[in-house]
Amino acid sequence: MRYDFNQIEKKWQEYWAKNETFKASNTSHKPKYYVLDMFPYPSGAGLHVGHPLGYIASDIYARYKRHKGFNVLHPQGYDSFGLPAEQYAIQTGQHPRITTEENIKTYRRQLDQIGFSFDWSREVRTSDPNYYKWTQWIFIQLFESWFNNETNKAESIETLIAIFKSEGNANINAACDDNIEAFTAEDWKGYSSEEQQEILLKYRLTYLAETEVNWCPALGTVLANDEIVNGVSERGGHPVVRKKMTQWSMRISAYAERLLQGLDTIDWTDSLKESQRNWIGKSVGASVKFNIVPNDTVISSGVEKRVFSAAKSQIEVFTTRPDTIFGVSFMTLAPEHELVSQITTPEQKAEVEAYVEATAKRSERERMADVKTISGVFTGAYAEHPFTKEPIPIWIGDYVLASYGTGAVMAVPCGDQRDYDFAKHFGIPIPNIFEGVDISEEAFASKDNVKIANSDFLNGMNYKKASKRAIYELEQIGQGEGKTNYRLRDAVFSRQRYWGEPFPVYYVNGMPQMIDAKHLPLTLPEVEKYLPTEEGEPPLGRADVWAWCTESNSVVSNEKIDNTTIFPLELNTMPGWAGSSWYFFRYMEEAENRGEAFASEDALKYWENVDLYIGGSEHATGHLLYSRFWVKFLKDRGFVGVDEPFKKLINQGMILGTSAFLYRVNERQDIFLSKETVNDFHNSEKHKEALKRITDLTGTESPTFSKIHVDVNFVNSSDELDVYRFRNWRPEFKHAKFTDEIVVVERDVEKMSKSKYNVVNPDSICEDYGADSLRLYEMFLGPLEQYKPWNTAGITGVHNFLKKLWKLYHQGENGSFYVDSSPLGKSDGAALKTLHKTIKKVEEDIENFSFNTSVSTFMIAVNELTAQKCTSKEILEPLLILISPYAPHIAEELWSKLGNAESISTALFPKFEEKHLVESAKNYPISFNGKMRFTLELPLDMSKEEIEKTVLANEKTQEQLQGRTPKKVIVVPGKIVNIVG
Repeated sequence: MRYDFNQIEKKWQEYWAKNETFKASNTSHKPKYYVLDMFPYPSGAGLHVGHPLGYIASDIYARYKRHKGFNVLHPQGYDSFGLPAEQYAIQTGQHPRITTEENIKTYRRQLDQIGFSFDWSREVRTSDPNYYKWTQWIFIQLFESWFNNETNKAESIETLIAIFKSEGNANINAACDDNIEAFTAEDWKGYSSEEQQEILLKYRLTYLAETEVNWCPALGTVLANDEIVNGVSERGGHPVVRKKMTQWSMRISAYAERLLQGLDTIDWTDSLKESQRNWIGKSVGASVKFNIVPNDTVISSGVEKRVFSAAKSQIEVFTTRPDTIFGVSFMTLAPEHELVSQITTPEQKAEVEAYVEATAKRSERERMADVKTISGVFTGAYAEHPFTKEPIPIWIGDYVLASYGTGAVMAVPCGDQRDYDFAKHFGIPIPNIFEGVDISEEAFASKDNVKIANSDFLNGMNYKKASKRAIYELEQIGQGEGKTNYRLRDAVFSRQRYWGEPFPVYYVNGMPQMIDAKHLPLTLPEVEKYLPTEEGEPPLGRADVWAWCTESNSVVSNEKIDNTTIFPLELNTMPGWAGSSWYFFRYMEEAENRGEAFASEDALKYWENVDLYIGGSEHATGHLLYSRFWVKFLKDRGFVGVDEPFKKLINQGMILGTSAFLYRVNERQDIFLSKETVNDFHNSEKHKEALKRITDLTGTESPTFSKIHVDVNFVNSSDELDVYRFRNWRPEFKHAKFTDEIVVVERDVEKMSKSKYNVVNPDSICEDYGADSLRLYEMFLGPLEQYKPWNTAGITGVHNFLKKLWKLYHQGENGSFYVDSSPLGKSDGAALKTLHKTIKKVEEDIENFSFNTSVSTFMIAVNELTAQKCTSKEILEPLLILISPYAPHIAEELWSKLGNAESISTALFPKFEEKHLVESAKNYPISFNGKMRFTLELPLDMSKEEIEKTVLANEKTQEQLQGRTPKKVIVVPGKIVNIVG
């Protein structure tokens, strides 16, 4: 019987769907195990073979855990809000909902054909109003909460209001805005409703504030840092500028220390944890306040006299090295710092404004990465040194970021390389405060063992003692204090997009009000176009029916807004990470029970959190940090019982594509060259001949070349281009000419991407080789965490293995199914050994996520069992269970043929027995005069005499001796037999 993988796979995929084979239960008596993939964004391009890598790995582990007796939850869904669908809607006018649903259908078909054991009954779509109703609900809970530093947790805003009513805010220790004035209980009671709301906004965990954001004019929206690559938008490559806007923000900074500490409790890779630690960026040091020289002071410090004004009296900086305070020779502000416009002198105004405008076009990441460029502008203003009272010039420079620390640094050129370079470049004095250290050639970033000199009361101290003393002295004069700082900034939560979760917010007298949770979801309105309005409002500004009626508790026409009972709704939408910050909880609830909560108390208690999470390393900070933040908040408020969402996390590597490149003549865009011609052109011996071929066709005697990507589907296994298909690919190639009859392309390994035309569609692989072959091959390519190049030709190896596996269960010329049900005999010892060493290795491999070595183990096992002519059911049946997580379709088919009525997924994993690996026999090399002629397997417990007698009696020995009597027989038990003579 032929291995008809197409028919087999279709049969079992239909069986799994019909019987809901992988549906998890919330009331099982089995121990639970929750396996989760980072859910996909359903793009229009569908899946390529690189996408399923992590899904296959998680599916193997989920199936393995079922075999181990666990109640496994392995769900799937779609991160279906986002910018790509909106951009497509802008281009075509088609509603993002329609394209998203079409894309989801494609993804579902592709995922099903690869044979994943997903519990589709619990599917989640972030764009489903029944889902984002609860995203909106969580937003409201954040709005109605504050972070109490005393209890180190979030609490209801009502507890804060109660404190305000009884004692004011003098004794409040909260995560809040910096610019809050003290007030008494009597003051609070005397404030108007609007005034009280303004104060509360400064304490809420989600709040409105004017914030520096990454604004992309072409996309008409704010972008997160991880949506920007090399200073341009990841989507479309558009310029991004820094801009101040009133935005919703999340006070994630309140959780900085808990986010750090929580990393010690979870099983993540060291590199992943380090990424989060760096992003959170904890620093211990001091806050130092420098007085700005008053506007009536004339400065004379080697420059012309200037008079300037300052609207704010102090600049606050954070430093990890307060001991270096006597080395401060200038200050640098971020170009976006609020003080820049206030302190800049008229003489410097034009230069400063030009610099600020130029800097706004560079992303923060770009500025952080650029360590070579030195740029800055003097503001004309001065600050006063806290101790020496000397004037310190204030500069702006783009190496200082407004989002880190206070957006200002005290520059110590003798102690910091960037400060040193800046000072040298602009000729700023560089005082040396370190004893016995020459800084004339270089600045020293760390001087842990160097003592301070020439620094008044810090003389002779090492940096630790000097830092403590400096903090003490600053506290005494009221210009500083010890402080722990974090790089982590509050997360901007607004997006100027259409296709996202609407905020459940309406505005009364400019103050945000929450829609009551019982009236959720607030669904997206219809709009004519998905672009910002002509006035610059977000796309929701185009909606005609987008106002909230507080009497009917419904959305009504904008024309009815009277600011008495009907009010305007929020025009921004939530970012993509909103829905992905809690989706793992929604999966916990069975679909039929999803109603009055995002997940029931029983479901949350049973599943707790994700046991194994697999996804890409690109989410190391953004998604993973935000979801950890939301879970900690939900735990604080008593909505969930866990503090971390993901116990164990693995980043899968990337499958790379083998791109194809065609050489093009720059001087003649219609003429293309084979790789071999280009090689000849650069070869001194073949150059003339190659040049003539090119010149004859192009007419140019000094040709230059460039490479373009070619669709890999136009190239055969010999790297030869199908010229006909290439000419019909695009209009500009219709009349393409070639210098060679056979055009050979150049190959290189790159990221698999539609833009590089190196994408391999899993549909064609499944059709030609089967899903089981695809699953095995992706695992066989290499360790899960590593990057691996795809080569379709290589899949034939694992496909041939599956055919060999199939053949193991079929005998005779007709290939009829045959497995012997007789009990095992003594002759089956070798088969038992093969089986149990396979059980041992596969179990170890799966537990260690070493899936590639398991595939090799399967190949060895099948080869050995084939050589042993094994037909025993007691061997071949458990072998199928071992292979089932990797190649489930063929395993199900053969399992069924063995007479099993239930799915193989219900079978228990075979138990390893050490005794079958204990050697009871030895395969002796039999030598004649020192030359090995054949081998003979003999029991290990035979005596020397018995071994000699048995070997001499063997017909192969008699054939070698040809009647002669050996002079001597050397027997080393357990090792060799050598017959001399």
